[in-house]
Amino acid sequence: MGALFLILGLFGITLPLLQAVKAHFTALPAGLMRKLYWYHILFAAIYYIYVQSSASDSVAYYERSQTEYESWAAAYGTGTPFIDFLAWPFINYLGFSYEMMMVLFAWLGYWGFVFFYIVFRENIRFKHSLQGIDLVSLIIFLPNMHYWTASLGKGSVIFLALGMAMYGLSRLKSRKIALLIGLLIIYHVRPHVFFLMGLGILAGLITARARVPWYQKLLVFAGVGVAVFFLYDDVMAFANLDSENLLESFDQLAAQRSVELAKAGSGIDISGYPLPLKLFTFWFRPLFVDAPGPIGFIVSFENLFYLWMAAGVFNGNFTGFMRKSPALVKTSAVVFLATSFALSGALSNLGIIIRQKSMVMYFFLFILLAFMDYKKGIVVNKKKKAMERRLSQAPAL
Repeated sequence: MGALFLILGLFGITLPLLQAVKAHFTALPAGLMRKLYWYHILFAAIYYIYVQSSASDSVAYYERSQTEYESWAAAYGTGTPFIDFLAWPFINYLGFSYEMMMVLFAWLGYWGFVFFYIVFRENIRFKHSLQGIDLVSLIIFLPNMHYWTASLGKGSVIFLALGMAMYGLSRLKSRKIALLIGLLIIYHVRPHVFFLMGLGILAGLITARARVPWYQKLLVFAGVGVAVFFLYDDVMAFANLDSENLLESFDQLAAQRSVELAKAGSGIDISGYPLPLKLFTFWFRPLFVDAPGPIGFIVSFENLFYLWMAAGVFNGNFTGFMRKSPALVKTSAVVFLATSFALSGALSNLGIIIRQKSMVMYFFLFILLAFMDYKKGIVVNKKKKAMERRLSQAPAL
């Protein structure tokens, strides 16, 4: 009952928050965002039902926050302890049940979708559709993304943080605080993702052609650069990597993780795969025939959609697009590719691949949508120039 009341209460809080966001982004469809809330809650319910008969990290987070820390401050740390730290006051001060914590963290994941939706809408000029369905709306309702961001755990929190960071980068001049908060949360949840995000931002700012004031570029560049420099050793230690011999230690860790994960259910040993096949596995598998269970079968439809989107790369000058693309696209490309290279070598269990890749697939889809926009812009400009030529050649009346 507490969870049901919390669902209604958070919906009541969400409505004025959406109106506040709409005041700064007038194109935000409040009706669609309300539907998105209930859609996300549906997946929270599905996740909750599913874990009743299977192991889940969410149970461990809840129990650990109840029993292992003497105070809120004692729970503080990066990685898993940070989720305990976030959950601790709600469990120990407010008496939230496990079900209520699931709802609360699902709500955090929901706001990640709101932020990503705004990023897509602000940076995609033209409307793109599949069988008459708006692609941005379709992307924001992809089921696998909702399933892994609708529970007590890292998935919902880091998805919120990534969305917030991208939201801040989308309009850097007025959203520096959103960027800062997003990066701070990313560091606390997954320090190695923070490191990759920092590299992506630096790459985007260095190569960007957008008219961002130099002092803003310098401010963000300096802030991210200093953070990456001072936190480098901590990030490497968190990821069990040797900062003095990074490539060798990563190869060793990837080989070890690949063997360990292949022993689990739905395991596939990809340690001997060539790099392109490893990446294909990470991005597009399972595909029906190797789907691990009903969830994997549903995800196969989503992977088929990813393949359809990716096919567009071969129809147009993708290299030219990337060279001319804005900072946000370049940042997305660095984060997506760097994370893919890292995880594709370390994961060999399809179930874990399905879960982990949900963290970065919106970066991938944003790049592909921006490329579709680029191609459509070329077509529109050609038509406009042709019309101008016809008008200039028309005889005067």
